[in-house]
Amino acid sequence: MTKAEQPIRVLVAKPGLDGHDRGAKVIARALRDAGMEVIYTGLRQTPEQIVEAALEEDVDVIGLSSLSGAHNYLFPKVAELCREKGLDVLIIGGGIIPPDDIEVLKQAGVAKVFTPGTQTSEVVEFIRSRVRSGG
Repeated sequence: MTKAEQPIRVLVAKPGLDGHDRGAKVIARALRDAGMEVIYTGLRQTPEQIVEAALEEDVDVIGLSSLSGAHNYLFPKVAELCREKGLDVLIIGGGIIPPDDIEVLKQAGVAKVFTPGTQTSEVVEFIRSRVRSGG
């Protein structure tokens, strides 16, 4: 089976000290229901742990979720570590992210930030449109 025929592999991660994971679990379920393989790292992961898991699991996507307000440090750190390790993956984020922070996160390497109220189908379609299409 070629890479293009394999299911999209997504690592869903909760960086930092944020202990709320309901949203991450909802997204993980929606992605699984859409036929993707999902690895959920659990709560309180460091950026280093997240990138190491992404490497070990050979994922196509890293989905980060944060409600703690530490996204401006944690999301760019994950993107930086991916670059350092030569890991070419789509990085998306979600959670309570103020609109003013979204452009900063995009400049740091986060392709898209999904905020509360986003339909899970929008996340699925974004991933499908960017993975395997080379975009």
